[in-house]
Amino acid sequence: MHTITDKRPAGGDSLPVIAGAAVGIAAIGAALALADVHSPLRAPFTLFFLLAAPALAIGSALRGLDALIRPVLAVAGALALDLLVAQAMLALRLWSARGGVAAVGCLSLLILVPALVTRLTRRRRMTQSQE
Repeated sequence: MHTITDKRPAGGDSLPVIAGAAVGIAAIGAALALADVHSPLRAPFTLFFLLAAPALAIGSALRGLDALIRPVLAVAGALALDLLVAQAMLALRLWSARGGVAAVGCLSLLILVPALVTRLTRRRRMTQSQE
């Protein structure tokens, strides 16, 4: 008689769910800010987007670092990026909440896309070399 057991850690199954919820909250925050919808959830969700989007982009670009250092640097970089965007918009007299959200989103994409392209090309090279 064989006993079937699942020896995977219980916490590992919830990570994709938490990541999906975080992406959803950030997307809702950006959409609420860009559409200028007045809602009690607009401020916290938008602030979450302004912190999470650049932190994700910077964290993915810092892939080779230690797992404990990377989130700290990603959050610090996200705060720095937000402050630089706000300072530039204030200096140019172009400040608006919608513009700030759009600028942070675009800069986050500009940081994220090269990191993703680099990772995909490495994977293709690895799979081609294994064949």
